[in-house]
Amino acid sequence: MDDRARTGGEGAGVRSEHLAEEQAAVDRRYARLDALRAQTLERLRRTRRSGPSGSPQNRSERDAFATLYEDRLAQLDAVEQRLTFGRLDLADGTTHYVGRIGLTDDDHTVLLTDWRAPAAQPFYRATAAQPDGVHRRRHLVTRGRTVTGVEDEILDLAALDGADPQSFVGEAALLASLATARTGRMGDIVATIQAEQDAVIRADLAGALVVQGGPGTGKTAVALHRAAYLLYAHRRTLERSGVLLVGPSRVFLRYIDQVLPSLGETGVVTTTIAEILPGVVADGTEPDEVAEIKGRLVWRQILARAVRQRQGLDIGTREVALDGRVVRVEPRDVAEAAARARRSGQPHNLARATFVREMLGRLADQYAAQLPFPVPPEDRADLVEELRTTRGVRVALNLAWLPLTPERLLESLYRHPDRLAAAAPELTPEERALLRREPGAPWTPADVPLLDEAAELLGEDDQAERAEAAERARRRAADVEYARQVLETSGAGDLVSPELLAERFAHGGPSLTTAERAAADRRWTYGHVVVDEAQELSPMAWRMLVRRVPTRSLTIAGDLAQSSRRDVRSWEALLGPVLGDSWQLAELTVSYRTPAAVARAAQAVAEAAGLPTSRLTSAREVPDALVVEELHAPGDDAALAAAVVRHAREALAGLEGADAGAGRVAVIAPPARVAALRDALAAAPDTAPALRPPSAVLDAPLAVLAPREAKGLEFDVVVLAEPAEVAAAGAGDLYVAMTRPTRALRVVAAGPLPPGLAQSSQAT
Repeated sequence: MDDRARTGGEGAGVRSEHLAEEQAAVDRRYARLDALRAQTLERLRRTRRSGPSGSPQNRSERDAFATLYEDRLAQLDAVEQRLTFGRLDLADGTTHYVGRIGLTDDDHTVLLTDWRAPAAQPFYRATAAQPDGVHRRRHLVTRGRTVTGVEDEILDLAALDGADPQSFVGEAALLASLATARTGRMGDIVATIQAEQDAVIRADLAGALVVQGGPGTGKTAVALHRAAYLLYAHRRTLERSGVLLVGPSRVFLRYIDQVLPSLGETGVVTTTIAEILPGVVADGTEPDEVAEIKGRLVWRQILARAVRQRQGLDIGTREVALDGRVVRVEPRDVAEAAARARRSGQPHNLARATFVREMLGRLADQYAAQLPFPVPPEDRADLVEELRTTRGVRVALNLAWLPLTPERLLESLYRHPDRLAAAAPELTPEERALLRREPGAPWTPADVPLLDEAAELLGEDDQAERAEAAERARRRAADVEYARQVLETSGAGDLVSPELLAERFAHGGPSLTTAERAAADRRWTYGHVVVDEAQELSPMAWRMLVRRVPTRSLTIAGDLAQSSRRDVRSWEALLGPVLGDSWQLAELTVSYRTPAAVARAAQAVAEAAGLPTSRLTSAREVPDALVVEELHAPGDDAALAAAVVRHAREALAGLEGADAGAGRVAVIAPPARVAALRDALAAAPDTAPALRPPSAVLDAPLAVLAPREAKGLEFDVVVLAEPAEVAAAGAGDLYVAMTRPTRALRVVAAGPLPPGLAQSSQAT
């Protein structure tokens, strides 16, 4: 839709005036951005030129400011593209420009309103029925720093002159962005956020918000923009504790890694369930049925029981000689000392200190009773220490109550059937047999929540840390006051809070940002947690995540119908065990990515399979978006491969007119067929050049993926092979595979079509 259609028939001369006017406005704001870059770069250079001299306080101050300026430069560089994308003309005669970040001139006059600011909210929510004080909303279309078009919406009902109010905010800009060829990275939607999306993005920080929506509704983009908004609106709260973003895979995190920087935020911790524990590498694989067993909430009891069974073990009577006398480690003493240690309520390794202290006291009493003279009180500590360092005593007490690591505990359960049977009577013998593994086998993602649960039960001896806590608190108060004074004299108070600068003083600069320190500390608690593809998380994974956000402030994005877990039917069942009813549901109902014909076919497949689908309306009708080719050749793998290659070749040819580096095609197939189809595409001269190694899937014009590998990604064209086989592994997997394209879905089936798709095929 062009300017003429949107502005009621303006002539070319008027449109040229608008373009010239907006070009001047955009130029002014880029000039300010350049000036801020130069200013920050000069500050950084001066800071670096100061060298490593001076007191430790001066050096830490220099390092902190260097990091501050580096972060600011990164932010200013990240917002280069589409810095200014909107304008609001208000009924009171004032005008606001809306962009990625806020900018003011030297006199503190606002040049650009941050899209997250309250003043920018009407840009996303105002309608003709409720204009919210807006007379005209203008979308600016830019390429680089050049304004190439403007799109106006007159929201004053009197000025509409009988025309229908627009259904979408910035419809032409939105549809243009949807038609853009895909790249290997997700783009932000800041210029085209729709009203229902904006309501989710700006929802309150408190509590857990579930963002449910079908494919293409923008759940991931909304969750990312919400993280950026919360960091803007609650900066003082979140900059000290941080925000955690949990995605389904490392490939997915690479796919979205440019979104938050483009919105002016660079400090979010991003991770997967497999990577969330510092020092744990969980790159192993296992069958879904094993992962499902490990994900059950019953592991709370299993692990607690396993830990208790390693406390106060009956090791019989053990005699230890010391200086010609004998002390005995008796089962009764061990049992009584263990009971006292458990009553302390501390984790295993901390409670062990109570157990050891109690046992040493009893052994000291034995030893003292054998002496011909009483032990003076001032000498008793020496006696206890001598017993502590006696090898026989150490061995006996370790056998009775051994210090444990999470890895050692879990590996012991997997390795020894008798220990697992004693700890896990809730599991069947067959289920326990599935958990058997050899020592040294790689950890899997499903093991990570169990290791985290074990770490909570075991604890660490933090006596030294507690002793230092009071001193750290005193030093921090002094550092914050000093940082406040430094900011007042440096003029950098608009860039950072005294609290955050004090932390950088204390920790010495760039390698210890809040995000980096949080990622390295298992016990770190965040101010907010964002979870994408949340329907995939097991109950134990949810328990692990909720542990990291005591405030229960979460954004939970997902679609139940896309779950690869067959037991997921409702958010109540998924979240109830860890959040109770302390969460709210927001639904996104418009699919902006998926063409209408594809969306209807996918919905039919999902409904035929009984999946819990959401209400979904597609925003776009795309000609020839769905093609289903039935080969009627069950078992003919060669015919299937040839058809897939042909469709992939045609799809790539159709993208030749796209911008350089843009446009992507995916072949999605059952996992057992991925390798063979990749080989067929690599052998074809028209498709081989578009392939890349599997590790570079995001950079390939042509990718070959299993359905779960494609989750969260999007492509211009998808060639789907053998949908019935995909559905056999899980109807949710087929639903995911069908809804990845933005332009066209090509289905190739040698065997029969699954229910729902056959009817859609006949309709097309």
